[in-house]
Amino acid sequence: MRRRLLAALPILIACAASSAAAQQPARIANIGWLAGCLEMRGANRVVEEQRMAERAGTMLGMGRTVGAKGLGDYELTLIKEEDGRLLFKAHPSGQPVATFTARVATQDSVLFELPEHDFPQRVGYRRIGSDSVLAWVEGTMNGKQRRIEFPYARVPCPAAR
Repeated sequence: MRRRLLAALPILIACAASSAAAQQPARIANIGWLAGCLEMRGANRVVEEQRMAERAGTMLGMGRTVGAKGLGDYELTLIKEEDGRLLFKAHPSGQPVATFTARVATQDSVLFELPEHDFPQRVGYRRIGSDSVLAWVEGTMNGKQRRIEFPYARVPCPAAR
């Protein structure tokens, strides 16, 4: 009996650690990999995101979409820890501010949700290696599920001129 208990001990410890990690609040330190510059290039548009590294529990960011006719869209973002939660505050061009709450935040992915928002209801990022990030927005629009993906490449941040 004692031998079986000793053999099961590593499994019990691993399960307890996993359960404790799942109950800990999402920390901004987990998503430090979002800092820097990301870019997605298409035939007729460029989508960029740039985010500052964490300082004082916050990460400031901005994004823009530029096409043949110039600036198509822009957004300012703030990711911050508040009351044990990780929040993503989006300030999109021409729209009201929306504050999403992280449901998952790991060393490789983060998913923010705001179920009552029109579209999107979820904003996600997943790190893919050291040189790319898959971002997406998803939810219900006009009664249909929709998901828009942004396969970003990590690029050097532009220098001031």
